Amino acid sequence: MAAKIPTTFSDLREWIAFLEKRGELKRIKTPVSADLEITEITDRVSKMKQGQGNVALLFENVIGSDIPVLINGVGTEQRMAWALGLEKLDDLRARLASVVKPEVPEGVFDKLKKVSELSELVRYRPKTVASAPCQDIVWTGDQIDLNKLPILKCWPDDGGRYVTLTTVISRDPYKGIRNVGMYRVQVYDEKTVGMHWQIHKGGTEHQREALRKGGVKLPVAVAIGGDYATIYSGSAPLPPGIDEIMLAGWLRRERVEMVKCKTIDLEVPANAEIILEGYVDPSESRLEGPFGDHTGYYSLADQYPVMHLTAITMRKDAIYPTTIVGYPPQEDYWLGKATERLFLPLMQLVVPEVIDVNMPAEGTFHNLLVVSIKKKYPGQVRKVMYGLWGLMLMSLTKFIIVVDEDIDVQDMNQVLFHVTSNVDPQRDTVIVEGPLDALDHSADHFAYGHKMGIDATRKRQDIDRFPREWPQDIRMTQSIVDRVTKRWREYGF
Repeated sequence: MAAKIPTTFSDLREWIAFLEKRGELKRIKTPVSADLEITEITDRVSKMKQGQGNVALLFENVIGSDIPVLINGVGTEQRMAWALGLEKLDDLRARLASVVKPEVPEGVFDKLKKVSELSELVRYRPKTVASAPCQDIVWTGDQIDLNKLPILKCWPDDGGRYVTLTTVISRDPYKGIRNVGMYRVQVYDEKTVGMHWQIHKGGTEHQREALRKGGVKLPVAVAIGGDYATIYSGSAPLPPGIDEIMLAGWLRRERVEMVKCKTIDLEVPANAEIILEGYVDPSESRLEGPFGDHTGYYSLADQYPVMHLTAITMRKDAIYPTTIVGYPPQEDYWLGKATERLFLPLMQLVVPEVIDVNMPAEGTFHNLLVVSIKKKYPGQVRKVMYGLWGLMLMSLTKFIIVVDEDIDVQDMNQVLFHVTSNVDPQRDTVIVEGPLDALDHSADHFAYGHKMGIDATRKRQDIDRFPREWPQDIRMTQSIVDRVTKRWREYGF
């Protein structure tokens, strides 16, 4: 019997040991280059299925660096679930649903129970420690040298080398509220990097506030590594003011230890591998990019803030975790899938008729959402579309397809069958204008353009005022289904 999944992994070493025991890690001792070669190897592995070659990769001999590289660590649904202490990702939905379920408590016992459920999140707020392994080694001044780290150049036409699997921490200069984001970081030289936080992100809001405060320097820390629950939390689209580190603690079922940086007034995860400390001058920008992105295209070069490093700290036996993006599926798809499963109960609070959702790899996160609903009244499909488009970063979704409740939205064969069978393009589509992902190259204007909603539900005379009789689905008699299932081996299969 397989060992129980730990509810938390304290650092990358525990994670690597766990994967190795399960046959999910490959150590590569052959010398490899961080310049494109690791990308090509990883891209091939990420396109395989679990059990058929898709494993985490630990490159132990990276040319020009003494630090090993871990990549594709959560490159399958199963590994992503394990990293969060789960057997399957869908368990996230049930766990959060138990906390945010909207029933109003009636009696004293029910009220106490509800308070207890909500306090579960708060009890996982981070705690501060005096020292941490991520500060075993401290480089300041002339010691700072990013060239000593095995930072990848991912694709041939990238603008340079990029730190990709980041936990970027900043603080609102007015309110003091922390933001954690997963933003790519381009290396300009040994002490300077480009900070790619997009216009819809929390880091950009902190930059705006720093400008409003007279252009004060904004302290920024880039944590690399740690446990994957904390790494993942930076990619979660939380409402403003909700601490991502507290979410990480809730996912881990253990509070995240934070340690104060050496040169700036911020705290970083104590179990990280490497920390880049520094500041962003909110009025300074520099050309960042191009970058081979998760859309499968290079995102165009543009002006982004510059981070000046004041220190690099790290473990004495540091491991450099990273990831690549590109034509899907890649490892980042499973980070997005975790968000889909985790935030479904929150979607259902706002749009309660939602049964399930799917953000398929082919949609590259913001481009496509499939949603199943139980249709009850006229106009409900469009009401669902508008509700989802108004929900935090769902506002960036370019296509929403709505299907009936009995359709498995995770099965795109089913979904496309019902799109082609049930949709009249003029009657069942709606086009609106609004914000788009900043990486959407198809829009006429930066981060703004058109979206389409597609009603792929069966049309009914009573709800949709459909003028004709809708045909019946083909279904076998249940007794015959049961009989054939029972006798299946008798037929020689």
